[in-house]
Amino acid sequence: FVQWTEQSLQLMTQRALEAESNVDKLKQEILILQGELETSKTENKNLRAGQTTNLGAVKHNIDFSLQKLHKIIMGANWCIRQLTSGAESLNFVAEILKSTGKISEAEAEEQ
Repeated sequence: FVQWTEQSLQLMTQRALEAESNVDKLKQEILILQGELETSKTENKNLRAGQTTNLGAVKHNIDFSLQKLHKIIMGANWCIRQLTSGAESLNFVAEILKSTGKISEAEAEEQ
């Protein structure tokens, strides 16, 4: 039982580390998209100011940025669910280990 618990703990730790790595990647993608968004905002501002800019390119950039942002949001939501699930599992394992410790203490006192 203790071996199973240790294996579960290692698996959950690995999943949490993978989720944290995914979060870091998503943060980097967000920074890139924020830069693209700023570029799109500048292009939009220039259009409103009467400067000639390719409207099709602006629309393409906005659509592209929105698609990427949607993917990042979906990935972030998945990572959050994974982290939450891992945390719940770790709490469960901690409770089991605490109960196991109490049982061991009780058995030691009986002897």
